[in-house]
Amino acid sequence: MASSLGSDRRERTRDRAVRAAVEQGLLSASEPVVALLDTDGIRASAAALTSAFAAVTDAPVLHAFAVKAAPLVPVLRLLYEAGLGVEVASPGELALARAAGVPPSRTVLDSPAKTPAELRHALALGIAVNADNLQELARLDALLASAPTASPLGLRVNPQVGAGSIGALSTATATSKFGVALRDEGAREAVVQAYLERPWLTRLHTHTGSQGIPLALMAEGVGAAYALAEEINTKAGRQQIDTLDIGGGLPVNFASDEETPTYAEYADLLASTVPGLFDGRYALVTEFGRSLLAKHGTILARVEYTKTSGGRPIAVTHAGVQLATRTVYAPESWPLRILAYDAEGRPRGRGREEAPEGAVREREAVQEVVVDVVQDVAGPACFAGDLLAVGRSLPRLRPGDLVAVPDTGAYYFAHHYAYNSLPRPAVHGFTPTDDGGIAFTTVRRAQTLDEIVAESGGDRPDVLLRTAPPGDPMGA
Repeated sequence: MASSLGSDRRERTRDRAVRAAVEQGLLSASEPVVALLDTDGIRASAAALTSAFAAVTDAPVLHAFAVKAAPLVPVLRLLYEAGLGVEVASPGELALARAAGVPPSRTVLDSPAKTPAELRHALALGIAVNADNLQELARLDALLASAPTASPLGLRVNPQVGAGSIGALSTATATSKFGVALRDEGAREAVVQAYLERPWLTRLHTHTGSQGIPLALMAEGVGAAYALAEEINTKAGRQQIDTLDIGGGLPVNFASDEETPTYAEYADLLASTVPGLFDGRYALVTEFGRSLLAKHGTILARVEYTKTSGGRPIAVTHAGVQLATRTVYAPESWPLRILAYDAEGRPRGRGREEAPEGAVREREAVQEVVVDVVQDVAGPACFAGDLLAVGRSLPRLRPGDLVAVPDTGAYYFAHHYAYNSLPRPAVHGFTPTDDGGIAFTTVRRAQTLDEIVAESGGDRPDVLLRTAPPGDPMGA
């Protein structure tokens, strides 16, 4: 069970960071939305992961952070210094990992659509590669024939154990696009034969999914891969497979500050259901992402206007689809909490009483019971569905108030969606100081309007005027 001490610490630290972000000018009328990352919290999650697996096995374990969860170079560097490697799934993610100083020996390449050039580059660097399918194995055959490599090589299999509550993130369904589908006719035999024909194929990879996948289903998928590895090694007459890559996917609790489930709970479940996994014969690789970062990120935005429509209060903020894309387009699967603060960054309705709207405040001593109001919290994009929350009970928001959106450290503000050419916000890491303050450092600066123009062909405004068809006066 996650301790309440951890959740209390998270709330207190977040409140201090919000207040400090206002006081230090990180959030202002001219910069009305920022993202905050709790660096101590990230380190704590990395330590919890490594200690959870160290408690159940003495075998070597590479915990490879899934770069797609937070493709920010300083974050990758922080996690590497905390003892983690990286899992990459594109040339861009590999470039970020290299920029962060993560060595090839602690890098794993996964992707369902690797080009020959991507594979050739990975093999030249000695990066571990998990082939997605039998056609990719044939491509590797040709590449290895032309140039030897130090890369550990494996194959991803789909155990077809079923879906969780979010279909789009369930990667072990009957028709998943990932890996070799083990329960399809003849597929298991083909996989075994592929290994027997390739002595250099020494790894086996599986991943059941992430958010919405129950721990029992994750363990079932790992168990299926373990059983296949045992079968291959038996038929090979030696331990050909020496490493099992069991993926990641620990779901995140978005309903409160509690961190549940925990890495320790998952490791203990694997130890009880797949005990051979931890007996020392197999090295392990994990690929956790969301669970390492989500609880340690917060979007902070100003309320610009408030209105009422059809009797429903609506607060229009500067945080919407550009930062919380999944929540806006699939709110049932990705609900987020909304926390209210006043213009100075003090919590509204939590642990403090305040003056009613329009009343004169008398410093912090004003006494007033805050009554929550059902309201919508909207973003700035020009479409009706740009809503962070619908019918949410909160202290009635006012222009100049702030909303904080916790649990957004993974797959939210790091993945900008440029709707309406809205700029990427600044991302600031923060650490509590011994004197009770908060120290900030910029992870990624805010995108400028000049950068938006440059990315949109701003250096060539007339280029299409020179491509008129022959005979057209514009082409003369």
